[in-house]
Amino acid sequence: MDRPEVSVIIPTNNEEQTIGGIIKKIKALYPEFEIIVINDGSTDETGAVAKDAGAIVYSHPYNIGNGAAIKSGIRIASGEILVFMDGDGQHNPEDIGRLIKWFPDYDMVVGARSKGHQASWVRALGNKIFNWLASYVSKFAIEDLTSGFRAIKSGVAYNLLYLLPNTYSYPTTLTLGVLRNGKSVKYTSIEIQGREKGKSKIRVFRDGVRFFMIITKICGLYSPLRIFLPVSFIMFCLGLGHYLYTFLTAGRFTNMSALLFTTSVLIFMMGLISEQISQMRFERSEGDKFV
Repeated sequence: MDRPEVSVIIPTNNEEQTIGGIIKKIKALYPEFEIIVINDGSTDETGAVAKDAGAIVYSHPYNIGNGAAIKSGIRIASGEILVFMDGDGQHNPEDIGRLIKWFPDYDMVVGARSKGHQASWVRALGNKIFNWLASYVSKFAIEDLTSGFRAIKSGVAYNLLYLLPNTYSYPTTLTLGVLRNGKSVKYTSIEIQGREKGKSKIRVFRDGVRFFMIITKICGLYSPLRIFLPVSFIMFCLGLGHYLYTFLTAGRFTNMSALLFTTSVLIFMMGLISEQISQMRFERSEGDKFV
């Protein structure tokens, strides 16, 4: 059997009311695509409905997480291009064609949601902050860091598998990982549809704090100097300012100024060491089984 060109991976948890229609629409539009539904511990008939609709179903015995479902899909997919999309009806299967048309020129293509399609102004503001921070760290204009609708070359995804978390933050890790490895990313505009049934499983405060903690860790993992250097510079400026003040008012160099200068140097040196460790970590992940 020939290897399918595209595998569509759909993580699901209690989506029996929508998943069947999504699969049938994908099969009607792209009959040659492999469709994989990861049933992440659903307590309803999601798995049975997906199987009846013609998808390959892989079930977790209990709910592990959206990112864990994506990782399971990556491991069992056969396609050279992997498409990730949600099973709640928000992503339009017709937009799959808008993503895969950019291959093989790009390594990953992400569907960027328009500003008017964010669930709430709080989440929109949070996404904007995350986009800015990630753009600063990666030196690349990131339009939608948390979009779960994306396509990626299977080899690239497999090489980053060990970095992906089990939670909803896997798009953040995947995006920064691809950019950190020197791969190419393309953003293309998509329209988000309203959820057909149910409500979002993401909670603004709980998952917002989690996203912030994860993106902070990711920034330290992928580009430590982009974090350490500004902190070191701020400490140096504080030390310099304190020294000028004490010199002009008391004519001496104080212990506080020395502490601030020393701290600045230590933070800078820690940043250099972290940068070297980060570089070796990513070099080790290159050139394995997949490229």
